[in-house]
Amino acid sequence: MITVESVSKSFNGKKAVDTISFQADDKEILVLLGTSGSGKTTMLKMINRLIEADSGNIFIDGKNIHSQKVEELRMGIGFVMQHSGLFPHYTIQQNIAVVPDLLKWDKKKTAGKIQELLHKLHLSEDILSRFPHELSGGQQQRAGIARALIAGPPILLMDEPFGALDNITKADIHSEFKSLEELKSKTIILVTHDVQEAFELGHKIALMDKGKIIQTGTPKEILYQPENNFVKDFFAQNRLLLEYKVTRLKDVKSWSDDRGFYEKFQFSEHTRFWDALQQLSVDMIHSEDYENLIKAFNEYRKFQIL
Repeated sequence: MITVESVSKSFNGKKAVDTISFQADDKEILVLLGTSGSGKTTMLKMINRLIEADSGNIFIDGKNIHSQKVEELRMGIGFVMQHSGLFPHYTIQQNIAVVPDLLKWDKKKTAGKIQELLHKLHLSEDILSRFPHELSGGQQQRAGIARALIAGPPILLMDEPFGALDNITKADIHSEFKSLEELKSKTIILVTHDVQEAFELGHKIALMDKGKIIQTGTPKEILYQPENNFVKDFFAQNRLLLEYKVTRLKDVKSWSDDRGFYEKFQFSEHTRFWDALQQLSVDMIHSEDYENLIKAFNEYRKFQIL
């Protein structure tokens, strides 16, 4: 869906993005991960031409983005930023309806779609008459997502969308994000510096440093098959938790034939090891299952770590 070929961008003679190439497939969540100043936000903004590339090409669904008008390009791309990016002088209703109004939608159609998104994003109708400053951070971010989704764009760009939220609110929105049907049908590029968020949401991760992509791969590939010491060291602090999150119960071979275990806890082979561990830790009546699962994981882990 999105192809980036040898794209570069400099500011005042210093390269912010240096000959980057990557591909985001249809209905895939690609995370651009890196520390502040690594070039990830600059790269994101070149996709919807908020920043123009100095060189290279960007294609969306096979079409070069420079072959179309900027306004037309952006109509097909949802954009969500940190602090939601809501217009402070607009009510939430007016904010969410910005693109439908530009597209001259019928008011009834717009109102119906807003109601549908409010329900799915766990927002109450009474926020529609309020202004952004009257909402909590979590409510503002959900309203920003509703605005980006309302016209049904096939692509969603997200720039540190959850960075300003507390950990509890962030966890709730991550859960909603993964379950929302509207998001499952979109190609999403998400920028973050949060390693756990990248592993929680991304199908694929592109790790950036000093304007370059150091490695691209699935969370499991990038964790267990690092291309160099930079990649290995980047994830070292969170390594064990990340391993828990990329492992599925089917990977832990000694449990694969124990159907009783799956039925007992309503797990499947695709259940994340971390989620199973969390569930078993709540009720320590099942401490034997917990300990056996940890042992099985440690055996599996021996064959994964380089």
